[in-house]
Amino acid sequence: MTTNLIADTSVVAGAAVKNDHISALKFITCGSVDDGKSTLIGRLLVDSKAVLQDHLAGVQRQGETDLALLTDGLSAEREQGITIDVAYRYFATEARKFIIGDAPGHEQYTRNMVTAASSADAAVVLVDATKLDWQNPGLQLLPQTRRHSLLAHLLRVHSLVFAVNKLDAVEDPALAWKHIQGALQAFAQAAGITVRATVPVSALKGWNVVDAHAGWCGYDGPTLLQVLEELPNTPADTALPLAFPVQWVEKFSSSSDTSQGRRVFWGRVAAGSFAPGAAVQIFPSGQLATVAQVLDHARRPQDVPAGTSAGIILDREVDVSRGDWILAAPTAAAAPATEDDFGDTPAATPAWPASRELRTTVAWMDDEPLVAGRVYWALHGHRWVKAKVKAVVHKLNINTLAEEPSTQLDPNAIGHVQLVLQEAIPAAAFGQARILGSLILVDTASHKTAGAVLVN
Repeated sequence: MTTNLIADTSVVAGAAVKNDHISALKFITCGSVDDGKSTLIGRLLVDSKAVLQDHLAGVQRQGETDLALLTDGLSAEREQGITIDVAYRYFATEARKFIIGDAPGHEQYTRNMVTAASSADAAVVLVDATKLDWQNPGLQLLPQTRRHSLLAHLLRVHSLVFAVNKLDAVEDPALAWKHIQGALQAFAQAAGITVRATVPVSALKGWNVVDAHAGWCGYDGPTLLQVLEELPNTPADTALPLAFPVQWVEKFSSSSDTSQGRRVFWGRVAAGSFAPGAAVQIFPSGQLATVAQVLDHARRPQDVPAGTSAGIILDREVDVSRGDWILAAPTAAAAPATEDDFGDTPAATPAWPASRELRTTVAWMDDEPLVAGRVYWALHGHRWVKAKVKAVVHKLNINTLAEEPSTQLDPNAIGHVQLVLQEAIPAAAFGQARILGSLILVDTASHKTAGAVLVN
C-alpha cells in the first residue's frame, strides 16, 4: 500500500511540474477567412470546461451558442462576423496550460498574424474542406493557407499542425480527408516545412477537437487537444554565446558598495546563460567587464538562461544605456609561436560580429510597397538605427513557392531584401538566434510598423 501511495504521489508531482506557467504552450490558430478558427477555439474552451455558464449565456444567437463570439470580442468583429485583431484566451487541462492566439484570416490583416506567430510555440493552420475541390486528388490549397503556413515556418514557429475542418459538411468525408491530407503533405514537403500532425476535425460538432470521434474519415489518431498537450515548447538559445539587449537601466547610486557597479541593467536574455564571473563586452562601446551579479525577475541572485528576464550588475562602472547590448567577450587570439616572431597578433574574434549590410527575408506589412532607396527606422533588440533598402532581390510566389525577380514588395508579400544600416549591429542569422536575427522596420513619417525582417 505504501509503495502505491508513493507512486501515485510522484505521478501527481510530475503532472504539476508539467502544468506550470513555464511549460504552458502558446499557440495560434491561423488560415484563410471563415475556415472556423474562432469556432475551433470556442470548442476547445467549452469542451475543456474553461468557460463559465454566464459567459456562455452571453454568446447566444437565436437560442444557439455561437462559439466564435468567445474570441471575437470587438464590436466590428461581431457586426461583420470576421476576426480583425489577435484575441488571446487561456485555458488548462489536467496535463497542461495553454495560451491561444486567434489570428485573423483576411489578407489585409496578415501583419496581425505575424505579430502573434513571432512569439508562439506552435501554429494550428485550419483548412476548410468545403472551399476546396476535395474530389480532385491534385487539388490546390487556398493562398492564405499557404501564406500563413509559410510565415509560421519563416518565423521559426517550432511546431505546425494542420486541422482539416468542416469535413462533416461534404458528401464523402473519407475521400475529402484523403485528398486534402495528400495536398497538405505535398505542399509541406515542397516548402521544407515539418508538420507535427494533421487531424480531421469538426469545430462546430466537436469531433476530434477535445473528444474523439472514432473511425470518422478512417482516422483513429489522437484528437487535436491530445496533439497540443504533447507539443514541445520552443527551445531557448541557451547553447549560444551570451547576448543581452539592455531595456532599462536602474540606478542606485546611493549604495556604498564600490566592489561592483552601482547600476542594474534589465532586459531579457537573448542567447546563452548569464552567471557571475562571465566575461562580457558592451556593444557598441567595446568596453570589457565581468558579470558581478545576476538577478532574476524577482531580484533573487541566480543564473538566468535565454528567454528569461534578468538584471545584470557588472564588476565596475561602465557606460551602458538602453539599446546597448551586453555580449560575450571576444575569443582571445592565439599567442605568437616564438618570441622572435614579430608578425601581427591576430585580432580577437567577437562572439557576435557586427555588420552594416544585411541579407534578409522581409514580410512586408505596410500599405505602401517596399522599393529600393527607401529609408526606415530599424529596431534590433531595443536599439534604433536607420536602414536603407539597397535592393529587392526577389519575392516569393506563395502558390508555387518559386523565387520571382521583383523590384518591389507589395503589401503582405514576402521576399529577399538587401539592407544597409547607418550603424553596425550584432545581427545573426535568424535560424541560429531568434532574437539577434530579427528586426522590424518602422516608417519614419507615420511611425507605423512596415515590415518584419529575418536575417539570412
